[in-house]
Amino acid sequence: MTTPTLIQDDIRLTLPGDSDSWPLQGAWRYADYERLPNDGRRYEIIEGVLFVANAPSYEHQFTSGEISFHLQVFVKQNNLGVVVSAPFEVHLAASIRPVQPDILFIHREQLPNASIQFFDGVPNLIVEVISPSSIRRDRNVKFDQYEQAGVAEYWLADPKTRSVEVYTLSAGGEYALLGQYTEDEEITSNVLEGLTIVTSQLFV
Repeated sequence: MTTPTLIQDDIRLTLPGDSDSWPLQGAWRYADYERLPNDGRRYEIIEGVLFVANAPSYEHQFTSGEISFHLQVFVKQNNLGVVVSAPFEVHLAASIRPVQPDILFIHREQLPNASIQFFDGVPNLIVEVISPSSIRRDRNVKFDQYEQAGVAEYWLADPKTRSVEVYTLSAGGEYALLGQYTEDEEITSNVLEGLTIVTSQLFV
């Protein structure tokens, strides 16, 4: 018996047990996810592929916290719903579960029961903060999956370029760039109409 090792985005993951007890990439299911070790990493399954990320950096967490703060203040002031930060599972579809977006907004009409362990549905807005190891996943894999699932708005925040891109779902079901914001430009949102955030406030 051999111990399975998964190498992805420069992350080496050694799984407990032997190779026969874990699926190949492309065949992962939620039941397999539930057997993964609770080791501080973030695990996601998209179209049967297991994605893994190490604990985020200070730079990442600073930006994530600032965006979450601004969204929470606006959402609470206007009684719009809830803002939730990772780690928290979202089950977008049978083949896209779980994902753990950095930040998500759920409108009050979709509010889940307080006792749930995960959100089974499509958030109205998702934010991902890009890390060096997550560029392909956030810009390509998740971009496509969030678009297909019908997430109305997707933000990509990049601490390295100190910029935020906001994509909104068009009538045809494809993401269109609402705006790319840098420096002292004000971020706006179609989903959270009236929200404005000065971009430079979000980065170290």
